[in-house]
Amino acid sequence: MRSTYIAKEGEVERKWWVVDATGQSLGRLASEVAAILRGKLKPEFTPHLDTGDFVIVINADKVVLTGKKLQQKMYNRHSGYPGGFRATSYDVLMKTKPEFVIEKAVKGMLPHNRLGRAQGKKIKVYQGTEHPHAAQLPEVWTMRG
Repeated sequence: MRSTYIAKEGEVERKWWVVDATGQSLGRLASEVAAILRGKLKPEFTPHLDTGDFVIVINADKVVLTGKKLQQKMYNRHSGYPGGFRATSYDVLMKTKPEFVIEKAVKGMLPHNRLGRAQGKKIKVYQGTEHPHAAQLPEVWTMRG
């Protein structure tokens, strides 16, 4: 009887990918990037190990939200003090911190445990086309859909 293949921590080969967010829908982009970070698209995927690759997202300011979400969707935070609730629309966030919008969408699609936090550190998001990771020789990722 054959047993299921389980990858070991040392035999996982990590690659660097560049994903261009120009004209991409935020949710579709985030789900694709989350799958790469988890390693779901590799044959040696193991759920309890970090088998994913590194992802560089460029042109974060050119991502698209459909419908009226740009004005109506809100990002909520709380300072912990009474009356410390703050709500910001995604329209304001896309003008000030577009990197944060993509990071939050992707990290929300990762597991909410230690493994997901480790996988969430492998995403690098940049507003323009320039990034400081040329030494890692990243390959261009084409979206599946």
